[in-house]
Amino acid sequence: MNTPQLSLIISFYNKIQILEKVLESVALQTFRNFEVVIADDGSKESVVERIRQLQKDYSFPIRHIWHEDAGWRKNEILNKAVCSTETEYIVFIDGDCILEPHFLEDHYNARKRGEVVTGRRVMLTPKATDKLLAKKLSQASFKFGLFFQLFIETLFHGRKTLLERMIRLPKCLRNIFIKERKRFILGCNFSLHKSDLLSVNGFDERFQYPGYGEDIDLEFRLARNGIPSVSRKCQIVQFHCYHKHFDTNYEPNKHLLQENTDNNITYTPYGICK
Repeated sequence: MNTPQLSLIISFYNKIQILEKVLESVALQTFRNFEVVIADDGSKESVVERIRQLQKDYSFPIRHIWHEDAGWRKNEILNKAVCSTETEYIVFIDGDCILEPHFLEDHYNARKRGEVVTGRRVMLTPKATDKLLAKKLSQASFKFGLFFQLFIETLFHGRKTLLERMIRLPKCLRNIFIKERKRFILGCNFSLHKSDLLSVNGFDERFQYPGYGEDIDLEFRLARNGIPSVSRKCQIVQFHCYHKHFDTNYEPNKHLLQENTDNNITYTPYGICK
């Protein structure tokens, strides 16, 4: 096993069937020198035991960072996971996002100190999610069959799949047709150097509700520190498994985001170093 050059942090809570598929997609990656860190926000004991079994099933290292379930504390467990990493470059995904085989390769090749690499996601429909979860993943799982299914559901059933994000251009074509531009961080698909993340003291742990503010706050603080987020269109493809939408209109998160913005905060006192 080569020394890892990249750490993949997976934020996770209890959805073990989907995590199993995420790890299957990780095993298919063209980039091989990586470690996996599961940032577990308090999953139940039966799930923890299954993760222990999964750690033995793969040749790449899997570290499981867990804390007690005391409500939504994703930012806190992510900070703990960051501290456990053994590499300088970190990719963040959510535990319900399945990775196209070039995902880690694209992130690593796009790395640049003083810059966040941010990707986007294809939204799987309920049928597409069930189909991917039903059988073992392979390289073929992400090709024409999946594209055709999502195309049909988009065209005839009005599903919002963001299908165009499945397109991954070779580097030579991408350099001709795609212009890099600044874009907001998507919390389930971004990467950066650990030293850049530490320069703003990681995630603000006061955000204690999902869906709004916790990743935007990190993006804003990094930008104020001279570290912009740049999109990689037509690369870095992932597939978000379907789940019902939840309410993201949480006022405390909005107030925290506004407070950090108004005070021009870059280095949060509520992050990795207290």
